[in-house]
Amino acid sequence: MRRMTIYLIRHAHAVEGDDDARRPLSDKGRRQIRAMAKFLRRSGRLKTREFWHSPLERAKNTAALLAGDMELDAKLSEVAGVEPYANPATMAAKLKSIRRSVAVVGHEPHLSALATLLILGRAEHPVLVLKKGAVAALERKDGRWALRWQVSPKEIA
Repeated sequence: MRRMTIYLIRHAHAVEGDDDARRPLSDKGRRQIRAMAKFLRRSGRLKTREFWHSPLERAKNTAALLAGDMELDAKLSEVAGVEPYANPATMAAKLKSIRRSVAVVGHEPHLSALATLLILGRAEHPVLVLKKGAVAALERKDGRWALRWQVSPKEIA
């Protein structure tokens, strides 16, 4: 069976505000994503033509900046099931049915629960926690998921 990679990307640093859904990236967050895009472009690690992001502004901003700065001809799609407290089983089911690589831009604690569910079959007690602006690559081969790599903005600074 062909290998498939998903990239779990936590949104970068966002401004504070009362309306959580509308909080955009801060200047710090934009710097984090631009540095990550430069690293990923040079290393050739992120290969996708599709970004799924949550409806929250900071996730949309992160997906758009990353795809744009990497100069990817990628489709950006808002999807349900990647909000901060969404059930990770919903996204796991969506990922099970696809056969292409995709980047999922979302939030904690959802992304860590999703990664743990895919790798171990349970969502509790996360095996990894994504820092703001971090990217983790999970690879599926023969129906099994494994963590291939993870990188945070602090590691590339």
